[in-house]
Amino acid sequence: MNTTLNRDTLAQVSPKLAELSQQVLFGDIWQRPQLALRDRSLITLAALAALGRTAQLTWHIDFARQNGVTDDEIAEAFTHLAFYAGWPAAVSALTCLAEEKK
Repeated sequence: MNTTLNRDTLAQVSPKLAELSQQVLFGDIWQRPQLALRDRSLITLAALAALGRTAQLTWHIDFARQNGVTDDEIAEAFTHLAFYAGWPAAVSALTCLAEEKK
């Protein structure tokens, strides 16, 4: 069974990691004024796609949308990434985007 943890289920499995994620990652790092939330989302999507972290990509695709990134921009970022991170990474990321549109 392949379970993807989210904010709620992560807290059930590892309360400390959930706490650190909420307080440090989303409460501090994501709030720093040097980058806009949409920029942080694009960077995060690129990193997750390049590293093949598709389990986390689906949540961050939705979060990127909340931060003002359009599906066309996400698709373009993944297409651009194909030349730097590899075709399979880009296609896997685009598959996640397509699944999120359903």
